[in-house]
Amino acid sequence: MLITRLRLKNWRNFREVDVQLGPRGFVIGANASGKSNLLDVFRFLRTLAQTEGGGLQKAIKERGGLGKLRSLHARRDPEVRIEVELSDSAELNVPTWRYALAFKSEGKGQQRVLITEESVDHLGQEVLRRPDDSDASDTDRRTQTHLEQINNNARFRAVVDCFAATTYLHLVPQLLKHSSEIGARALENDPFGQGLLQRIAKTSKKTRDARIGRIAKALAQAVPLFSELRFEQEPVTGLWHLEANFTHWRVNGAWQREDQFSDGTLRLIGLLWSLQEGDGLLLLEEPELSLNDGIVEHIPLMIDRVLRFARMPSRQVLISTHSEVLLAKVSDAQMVLLIEPGANGSTVRAPSGDEKQAVENGLNAAEVLLPKTRAQRLDQLGLFA
Repeated sequence: MLITRLRLKNWRNFREVDVQLGPRGFVIGANASGKSNLLDVFRFLRTLAQTEGGGLQKAIKERGGLGKLRSLHARRDPEVRIEVELSDSAELNVPTWRYALAFKSEGKGQQRVLITEESVDHLGQEVLRRPDDSDASDTDRRTQTHLEQINNNARFRAVVDCFAATTYLHLVPQLLKHSSEIGARALENDPFGQGLLQRIAKTSKKTRDARIGRIAKALAQAVPLFSELRFEQEPVTGLWHLEANFTHWRVNGAWQREDQFSDGTLRLIGLLWSLQEGDGLLLLEEPELSLNDGIVEHIPLMIDRVLRFARMPSRQVLISTHSEVLLAKVSDAQMVLLIEPGANGSTVRAPSGDEKQAVENGLNAAEVLLPKTRAQRLDQLGLFA
């Protein structure tokens, strides 16, 4: 299932957002304009949908409380609102599902965060409307969504499953290289890839071998001298390791473990594994980091090919990027979402008619749209002592 439309009110950088989404999306904008915060909406919904250790109050607490979550530009209306439309196919004109959630501070007493609206529609027909009579007689009920309550979400379990299947990746190579020395518990949902080896190890051998094989084919094209990739377990410690063979003056080449891989190789492996790991929305932050431009320019095509071979061609992928090289290879300007900061908060928009026409007439998306994301007066940076 795809999230085809997103509406926001008073969410972090944004006073108001209303954008369409497709199977592929590329989010661009200046530093601190709100790219990560836009992606965080979907992580927030994922936490709501978690049946164990999730829920509204946890999602808000993880973000430092409602005061840090609510937009600083929400001067008169303190309510935060999220609304998404979901469809079984990007081709459908009428959404299959619509989910909306709004909440604000109680304003008295314990200053709890209370739900002011929770609604679900299926094919235009009402499934859920809150607050209801039960909420009116018991205010404590308004501290929880029905998303997080198995007994109450049976009629829209497909929405819950869609939110819960979201994956976020912003792999930090050093955490993966030195995970055994660090020894700390990886963050929940492992957004920085520290537990990648453990996730690979938990995958069935048949599936794991197929995925590793696809990754090896990609690395053979992208990494100089690479010849083979395997996933092996130490017999004494039981620890699992990624091992790669590189052609060498020795007949059998040279084997290296993940702590010897380059940052770019590890990020590429993490990207390729994550693409095959699930069928929900995949959020990627700046996948171009540590990668050669020659690889970066193939990321859009690589995503489509890996998902096709993994039999998940319609999986939704949303990417934040600063890369001119990556964006230049985006075939449809309509895939790009442009975040523009302003005095009343950031706005999110699709390319205008003139911008789309410029791309259709021969310019690429990077040439047309990236100049709109550059901060003013950058030429003054070199004057600071």
